[in-house]
Amino acid sequence: MALIYKADPERGKRWQELFARHAPDIEFRQWPDIGNPDEIRYMLAWQPPTAIDTRFPALQVLFATSAGVDQFDARQLPAGLPVVRMLDPAIERGMTEYASFAALWLHRRMYHYAQQQHSAQWQAHALIPASQRRIGILGLGRLGLAIATHLSGYGFQVSGWSRRRQQHAKIDCYAGKDELAPFLAHSDILFCVLPLTDTTRDILDRHLFDQLPSGASLVNIGRGEHLVEADLLDALDREQLSAAVIDVLRDEPAAHDHPFWQHARILMTPHIAAMTQPDSAFAILLDNIRRHQRGEPMVGTIDRQQGY
Repeated sequence: MALIYKADPERGKRWQELFARHAPDIEFRQWPDIGNPDEIRYMLAWQPPTAIDTRFPALQVLFATSAGVDQFDARQLPAGLPVVRMLDPAIERGMTEYASFAALWLHRRMYHYAQQQHSAQWQAHALIPASQRRIGILGLGRLGLAIATHLSGYGFQVSGWSRRRQQHAKIDCYAGKDELAPFLAHSDILFCVLPLTDTTRDILDRHLFDQLPSGASLVNIGRGEHLVEADLLDALDREQLSAAVIDVLRDEPAAHDHPFWQHARILMTPHIAAMTQPDSAFAILLDNIRRHQRGEPMVGTIDRQQGY
């Protein structure tokens, strides 16, 4: 019985060490050295290969190395193959750290000070108390809720929006299509932590930006296809938005001529808000494998209809 790993090869070395030490009954193989495909029962991948059903006829579970699975093309996957997302606590910690940095960078208007430094300009700007800054979290899944809870600890007014109604003592919760507009109207800093589905693709567009308070800012740590990039540039030019922190793009890595590189009010990072860490993720992955072997439900199995 074997597991094939298809993702970052450097982290693959650590995965291999962990399997050898804690699960020697599962042979760890690293792409492209698949060996005999008939022996492979499990796949751990950022993006699975094409023709997965014919190339791996004995495959029983596809595990994602990420918390989201929208990078998978569901049309290429066998209908009965379970797909399980990664519930690594390091992802939650990383996203929370990044969200804290982005919120404070925008709240304290650090983009202004970065510009001033380049022009040798010494000028202070009025400080708005955190209690007067409204932060909106678009998407209240596991990660969105963790971010919202953490940011409320800084004293920000935090609200969140999700498809289904949620309740939280420290967060004003909005739900459904009818409550999206009032949620946006109360978001000075908007975070996108939505899963990518047919209904959320291109959601960050001109129509949405115009429903935010004038001078609001954006943080996208969801997926690149949530954002209509031209509409973000337009909103910044019109000063409907004041600044943005962007960690994900439609096409990665960014081309050398991508307009975000040189934009003074966009901070762009190379998809690093959070990363799966083998040492913290291994126990969760192995527990799911053992659950599957015992015929028990696995944690994190996605709903193919919903896409998450």
